[in-house]
Amino acid sequence: MARPSKLAALPISPIDTETASARSGLDLGELNTHIGYFARRFQVWIFQDLIRELAIAELRISHYSVLAIVEANPGLAQSEVAQAVGIEPARLVRVLDELEKRGWIQRMRSATDRRSHALYLTQDGEKAFGHVKDLTRQHEQHVIERLGTTKYETLMQLLKQIDLES
Repeated sequence: MARPSKLAALPISPIDTETASARSGLDLGELNTHIGYFARRFQVWIFQDLIRELAIAELRISHYSVLAIVEANPGLAQSEVAQAVGIEPARLVRVLDELEKRGWIQRMRSATDRRSHALYLTQDGEKAFGHVKDLTRQHEQHVIERLGTTKYETLMQLLKQIDLES
């Protein structure tokens, strides 16, 4: 099920507060003025760590995201899940096919719109997702260890606010 990720192959940097430029002595020039550069570097670290944790369950980030949305919103339509997760509907179908093969998700025709499918976790899916949530909590603990609790909470609040305003 899980295919190797390009990010998983990259080494995870040690937990410290130095930037790569400070460690290497390299001048980043104009990049020092781009928030996107530093956001991307941190995102890569976050994805590497999460990929490593989810690999224990042979699960990809997209699959985890779908399971989380479906668990929180039983009966949600596929199109709404795709929008919430931020993936193309055709990609979601492949993810759902894989989760359905594992017996973790069930698609049911909507009672109000026969063209639509409502999504539910199965009993096996609920049990498996309980284990997956433990893995993602461990990942979040790694992030807290890297940032410290105050920075973690501040960053989480800022990112949620930015997401709402987007």
